[in-house]
Amino acid sequence: MFPGPSDPDFGAFVKQIADELERAGHSIDPVVVDRRAGSVLKQARLAGAALSRARRRPDVVYAHYLFPAGAVAALAAQVARAPLVLTAHGRDVRNIGTIRGVARAARFAAIRSETVIAVSDYLRRDLVSRIPELDGRVQVIDCGVDLERFRGRDASEARRRIGWEGEPPFFLCVGTLDERKNVLRLADAFARLGRGTLVFVGDGPARSKLQGRPRVRLVGRVPHGAIAEWIAACDVLCQPSLVEPFGQALLEGMASERPVVATRVGGPPEFVTPSAGVLVDPVSVDSIAAGLEDALSLPNPNAAGRAAAAEHDVHEQAKRIESVLKRAVERSAAQ
Repeated sequence: MFPGPSDPDFGAFVKQIADELERAGHSIDPVVVDRRAGSVLKQARLAGAALSRARRRPDVVYAHYLFPAGAVAALAAQVARAPLVLTAHGRDVRNIGTIRGVARAARFAAIRSETVIAVSDYLRRDLVSRIPELDGRVQVIDCGVDLERFRGRDASEARRRIGWEGEPPFFLCVGTLDERKNVLRLADAFARLGRGTLVFVGDGPARSKLQGRPRVRLVGRVPHGAIAEWIAACDVLCQPSLVEPFGQALLEGMASERPVVATRVGGPPEFVTPSAGVLVDPVSVDSIAAGLEDALSLPNPNAAGRAAAAEHDVHEQAKRIESVLKRAVERSAAQ
């Protein structure tokens, strides 16, 4: 996943790590899928490009997602005679054992890697339960947050700039409009409040079931660079997903000094503190509705959220990943 002309928000969290590694002086030769649309042929092209680039003999092959990119990267690493490092993000782990053929390919890639990075401890535990051979070989490093881009700003000014009108309070959800992101329960919970405005930034199969609801606005996908403005404009950022391996939007909301409503299933409990946000039961509309009310009682601007997010500064997370990559190269050279 990598931002492209037709999908400028696609895989922005991957690109920010690549950008940081380049700023540190490393040479990155990206082989990516940069759009959501397309057939399986785009994965075939990814494989062809990766194997071709491998002949340039990189020092290390680093891939995001165990499958399909990880499996392709494992083959490329063999061609390059270079060590392999993988980052698992969530759905790639959940697919192990649930989609035919994925388990074998993911295991092939993971076991051949020098190190596997998981974006949360929740995901690390899930991964090791599915591939026990990885026990002791998985490090937890998330993709971090850009504290310069996502920071506290005047909410009313931000709403004026993006044209967000309506009655307060202002709630925001950023992500794919699908079942896993739990957008329909969120909309039902919001309706129970009887006041305020809820904006969804993103697109997906649940869009038609959200259209036409009172005080709900759908703006579609926006470039990742514009997400910071939408978050600055809200009073509460909401992400009550059925399961969230990490929760990138939540971290960006906290860095922007906004209270958050987060699922208690997955990675969010690892960084959403009681003073920064509210954890809810994602299958309970009552719990989500109560969470929306409780989040409004938290300080806004929320300094506690900013402080918690600062522990995930993208510069520091990139340095940690850089260390993993360097160690992989050193171990390979010593063999």
